[in-house]
Amino acid sequence: MYYRIIRNDIRKSKATTLTTMLFVAAAAMLVSLSAILIVNLTGAIDNLMTQAKTPHFLQMHSGQLDKTRLSAFAEQNRKVEEFQVLDFLNVENAQIVIDGQSLADSVQDNGFSTQSGAFDYLLDLDGKVITVQDGEIYVPVTYMKDGSAKAGSSVRVGDKSFSVAGFLRDSQMNSLLASSKRFLISPGDYAEIQHSGSTEYLIEFRLKDLSTLGAFETEYTAAGLEGNGPVITYPLFRVLNAISDGLMIAVILMASVLVVIIAFLCIRFTLLATMESDYREIGVMKAIGLRVSDLKRLYLAKYAAVAALGSILGLALSFVFKGLLLDNIRLYMGESGNPALALACGILGVLLVFLTIVAYVNRVLKRFHWISAVEAIRFGTAQEKPAGSGRLTLSGNRLLNTNVYLGLKDVLSRKGLYATMLAVLVISSFIMIVPQNLYTTISSPSFITYMGIGDSDLRLDIQQTGNIEEKTTAIARVMESDVMIFRHAVLTTRALKVKLDDGTEERLKVEFGDHSIFPVAYSEGRRPEAANEIALSAVNAKELRTKPGDSLTLLVDGEPRALAVSGIYSDVTNGGKTAKAVFPVNSAEVMWSVIYAELADSSLVSSKVTEYAELFNYAKVSGIDEYVTQTFGSTISSVGKAAWASMALMLLINVLITLLFMRMLVAKDRYSIAVMKSLGFRNSELTAQYYARSVVVLIIGVVLGTLLANTLGQLLAGAVISSFGASSFKFVVDPLSAYVLCPLIMTGSVFIATIIGTSGIGRIQISGNIKE
Repeated sequence: MYYRIIRNDIRKSKATTLTTMLFVAAAAMLVSLSAILIVNLTGAIDNLMTQAKTPHFLQMHSGQLDKTRLSAFAEQNRKVEEFQVLDFLNVENAQIVIDGQSLADSVQDNGFSTQSGAFDYLLDLDGKVITVQDGEIYVPVTYMKDGSAKAGSSVRVGDKSFSVAGFLRDSQMNSLLASSKRFLISPGDYAEIQHSGSTEYLIEFRLKDLSTLGAFETEYTAAGLEGNGPVITYPLFRVLNAISDGLMIAVILMASVLVVIIAFLCIRFTLLATMESDYREIGVMKAIGLRVSDLKRLYLAKYAAVAALGSILGLALSFVFKGLLLDNIRLYMGESGNPALALACGILGVLLVFLTIVAYVNRVLKRFHWISAVEAIRFGTAQEKPAGSGRLTLSGNRLLNTNVYLGLKDVLSRKGLYATMLAVLVISSFIMIVPQNLYTTISSPSFITYMGIGDSDLRLDIQQTGNIEEKTTAIARVMESDVMIFRHAVLTTRALKVKLDDGTEERLKVEFGDHSIFPVAYSEGRRPEAANEIALSAVNAKELRTKPGDSLTLLVDGEPRALAVSGIYSDVTNGGKTAKAVFPVNSAEVMWSVIYAELADSSLVSSKVTEYAELFNYAKVSGIDEYVTQTFGSTISSVGKAAWASMALMLLINVLITLLFMRMLVAKDRYSIAVMKSLGFRNSELTAQYYARSVVVLIIGVVLGTLLANTLGQLLAGAVISSFGASSFKFVVDPLSAYVLCPLIMTGSVFIATIIGTSGIGRIQISGNIKE
């Protein structure tokens, strides 16, 4: 019986049923995709870092190395499970030539390593530890993706040539946000090219218990061991590997939650519309003694069937699209190793959507208790008591067209009815605008200020070389006399020791210089301006448990100096553990220097990059736009795809929701429409009233959605970004996209749906809908 009823009902309302099923499918698909992607991303990262045996603590060091002392420290420290020192040969990018094209334009620090013997393995694309032969070279997978190299390509380093035997995954340096990339060669070949660059040491430890990482880091610093370079720990390696695909998944997850809400509203629309159409029949069935529970079962059976079909379709679609979205994860990190868990989570998510929908439908069907059999048989529709528009009378209208005025009056008199459509439009505009704003923000040059990098035209890095201070001064003198350099700033990083409350000491990498010229974004407080002030990166502030206004004691030139914390800023460079100050220091050696420059004519960036790279071959010179593209390109691309997909999905939802709502409204207003027709209103005039209602609700929805996108949306996006290392965040809004394009597209979609949805007004007959 239920089968026949469901089949006949679906035949009678094919469009409404299909629309409802599509909404359920969209919600199920996004929920399933989110679950599958999250499981695959976390699983792939865990798998990669387990197979590679990623170090828990990495100290990069340039300069003299006392390996005996390091080995003694590792043997005596009970927290250490394994220890090793790897050589990393830094070679100038111009000396690395792949198929005739040098890497001179790369912003990465490219270097060469041999395969590790204990841990920190470099893996092939099958997840196996690579064994490399003489004459062979394995290239970072990022250069395969951008087309720079392919299997069999020729790589020349100085006078030595190699053949690309394959590509490697590096659990440390896979991410474009990691500033270094390792090429793998044999020990014999490494010895041959060692004169071509400078050696940097990777001092690596694996601990027996990862929870002791903080204590171990303090002990390493207290021992006064090598530390001329950044420290990177296991949690940061995870963040760097996750950030690109993680942002895309975050956008999909946000969209999935909101689309589920919209799906519920859609079901409410269709259910109420169906009840309006069947109002007289419901009254008849109640009058002949059919119980409310029996009526509920009839409707619940249909919507459970539709929800089941939609859920199955959504699950199937998630399997269709997951391959496309998993490509990047599989390329950089391999398989998750948990396909069954990903499948189970996807199915569980869809099942949760289905059960929630059934429970929601059951709740909406409680309205049957309120339906009067007498009223339903007599009027054929629910009788509402208009409220809230008593002051709006047609005789008092002097400004608006009569039909527009009546449309506005109806919206104000039946606020509850239009609230559902308003909620959908608010959510739609929110989902359309937030991903677009996130995309324009992370693709904006100013986004790098949230990552601890100044917004400039040029950036020069001087590191892994001798006499850094003198070489930095030489570049600065040339810039001072260069008329095309509008302004520049020299920032040098030195390692100082900070005294903790328990009396122990930690090494703190402090960047000195004028931080007002190319400032970074501060989440709290401000940049340091006085000699007794210091600003901390978010990671350091958290570990040192400090906030603006607190005091820190640093050992400066051998003497303790109390400094006030002026602010906290975001930083994902150099392990995220940095500080900024302006006071002079004489004793601490310069670890590295960075020079930022702004040109008088920004169109000359490319020529200036070439000029300074040729003049100072020991410096890594890059244009800031190219730096952003190469560093955040994959992330920007992922978020951009998610943003445009969200916009397309919301347009479809707008059309379907508005269409359903207008059809429901016309069905509900059959009696009113018949009365107005009897009073002489033409079909075009009645249609104009519904257009006015749509426009009023649309305007309010777009305004509220835009306000929420720039407030709540910014908070949500900031929470996601902060989980990847940026503690402060503000949208960089493209006004044309957010305030013109999105509203226009929404207006067009809603207007088209309103035209289609109100087409049934002409078929409403006066005689068939006006009853005594």
